[in-house]
Amino acid sequence: MSGLEFPHRDVFTDRDGTLNPDFHYLSEPDRYEFLPGVVRGIQLLHDHGFRVICVTNQSGVGRGFFSADRLEAIHRRINERLAREGTGIDAFYYCPHRPEEGCACRKPGTELFVRAAEEHRLDLRSSAIIGDRALDVQVGERLGMLSALVPERGLERMTEEELRRVGSYPDLRAGSFLGAVLQILTVG
Repeated sequence: MSGLEFPHRDVFTDRDGTLNPDFHYLSEPDRYEFLPGVVRGIQLLHDHGFRVICVTNQSGVGRGFFSADRLEAIHRRINERLAREGTGIDAFYYCPHRPEEGCACRKPGTELFVRAAEEHRLDLRSSAIIGDRALDVQVGERLGMLSALVPERGLERMTEEELRRVGSYPDLRAGSFLGAVLQILTVG
């Protein structure tokens, strides 16, 4: 990406491994927990005029591990907990498909981001993405967004190997969601 001088008013975020620990097919709304600094990071984004949109791969739906209704209940639970702190996720988008289905909405595919851009009338090139995996960085590269990598604790080495394998590199790196937000605010 060339130059980081544009304002970022929309931040896309991954869910599992970025907002919450990756429980591998979380299906119980009451088991949802935020990673440290996530709530404060979302508050700061909103305080600075950013919208926060979550885009997540959820193949547990396609695999029959849980229903779309159960997934939506988890997303409602997330926003109920965030609302107690005066904030929230502005929109959720998810891909329910298994990886082998080859759909365009599963990250690193860009379909859900393009749909969000149309529905929320936003400029993807003036947006940022925060995620824990190379596929999140790839989406950022494909759409011209600023990308911030926050690898899940303990998986840093695997994430670096994945980045090298796919040839994608983030614009920013941080040890936490809040750290990524602070960097985005500094750039924007």
